[in-house]
Amino acid sequence: MKQKEALDILKMGYNTFLTGPPGSGKTFLLNKYIEYLRKNNAPVSITASTGIAATHMGGTTLHSWSGLGIREELDDQEVKKVCEKGYMRTRIKSAGVLIIDEISMIKASQFEAVNKICQYVRRNPRPFGGLQVVCSGDFFQLPPVEREGREIKFVNDSEIWKKMEMKICYLDEQHRTKDKKLHKILNLIRESKAEESKKLLFSEKSQDLKRVLTKLYTHNIDVDSINYTELAKIKSKEYFYQMSSRGNQMVADILKKSCLAPEKLVLKEGAEVMFIKNNFEAGYVNGTQGKVIGFAAADLPVVKTYDGKKITVTYSDWVIEEENSIVAGISQIPLRLAWAITVHKSQGMNLNSAEIDLSKCFLEGMGYVALSRLRSLKGLRLMGINNLAFCVNKRAAEIDADFRKLSKTASSELKKMPSSAIAKRQKLFLKYLGS
Repeated sequence: MKQKEALDILKMGYNTFLTGPPGSGKTFLLNKYIEYLRKNNAPVSITASTGIAATHMGGTTLHSWSGLGIREELDDQEVKKVCEKGYMRTRIKSAGVLIIDEISMIKASQFEAVNKICQYVRRNPRPFGGLQVVCSGDFFQLPPVEREGREIKFVNDSEIWKKMEMKICYLDEQHRTKDKKLHKILNLIRESKAEESKKLLFSEKSQDLKRVLTKLYTHNIDVDSINYTELAKIKSKEYFYQMSSRGNQMVADILKKSCLAPEKLVLKEGAEVMFIKNNFEAGYVNGTQGKVIGFAAADLPVVKTYDGKKITVTYSDWVIEEENSIVAGISQIPLRLAWAITVHKSQGMNLNSAEIDLSKCFLEGMGYVALSRLRSLKGLRLMGINNLAFCVNKRAAEIDADFRKLSKTASSELKKMPSSAIAKRQKLFLKYLGS
C-alpha cells in the first residue's frame, strides 16, 4: 500500500495498523496524521511501547498514559483502582485518537488491559471506549519480553484486536536505503529464507572502512566496556554535561530512563559520537555520526560529521505533551558516545556505517534489527554472526503473510470508493472528534 492510501484510511477514522519493513515510512506517516489532527483541533494522544519510540514523536509510553504501569493484566477490581486518578480519567475522556507506536513489543494481555481501562473511563463498551486506535510497528523487530518458558503472545492474539475491525496498511515503498542487495537480504530474512539471506550476505566483499565506526553489540556489558575504554585512551580535558528536568518529576524520570541521552555525558576532544535526535535545520538526524573536534563558547561541543559538516551542538529538549501542553521535559546535549551501542538501543536509528558483532545473538530478530539500521552494505563491517541472527520468529512470519493479504483487501476496497465518499467520511470523522 502507498502512503497516500494509508493516510486516506486514517482520516476516515478506521482503527488502523500501519506495518511494513524498516524505512517504509511508518513514523513519517504517523507524524503526517498527527499534524493533520492538530491542524483540525482534534484531540490526539501519542504513545508507544517504549520511551525511546515515544520521544521520537513527543509522546509518552502506553503504560504511563493508561495508568497500567508495570502490570501485565487487570481484573475488574484492579481496573477500578487504576481509574481512581482524576488526571488519568480526564486524559482518557478527552482523547479522540490513540496512537500506539512500536506495537509489536506490547503483549496481548497489556493491550486487553488498556482496552478495559478506556472502556471503564469512557463508559463505552466499544473497543477502547470508542477511540480511534492507530497502531504502528513491525512484528519482525524484537518481540515482547516474556518470562522463560512462556509462549510469546503478540498483540493481535488478544480478543479485543479481533473485535476492532482493524484496517491493515502494509507500506511497501522503501525510503531509507537505495541498496538493492541489502533490501533483498532483509526481505529474505523476513520470508524465513535464512540460508539464502546468509549466502547473499557472505557474498558481499568485506569493507575496508578506514574511519572508526559505531559498534553494534548484543550485550550491554560489551557496549559499556568499549565506550569507557576508548574514552579513557584520550588524554585531554573532560567536559561534563548534566541532564536537567522540568514539570512532573515522575514523568520526567520515565523520560530520563527511556531516552537515549545519558543523564551525565562526558566528552573529550576526539571522542566518537552519535546524534540521538533529529534537527534538520542544524544539519543532523538521529544516527548521524562524527567526532568532537573542539569546544565553543559555554563549553558547547563542536562536532565534525563524517560527511564534513561542522556543528556546534546546543542543548535539546525531550518532552511529553498532553492536550498540546508540556507535562514534563528533559534537556541535554543530543549526543552519546558512539564507539558502541546495543542492538536493542539501535532500534529506530539510521546508520551510515556500523561494525556489527552478532556472534552472541541470543534472540530471533536481533540480526534483522541490526542489519536494518544500515543505509547501505558499503557501511557494514561484520565482525561475527551466528545462525540465529538470520532467523525471525516463526509466528511473526505467519502473521506478516496474513497482514499482506489484508492490506491488499483494504487497498482494493479504498480504490472502489468514489473520492466524494472518502472526503465525506473524513469530514464526518472530524466532526465526530470535535463533538
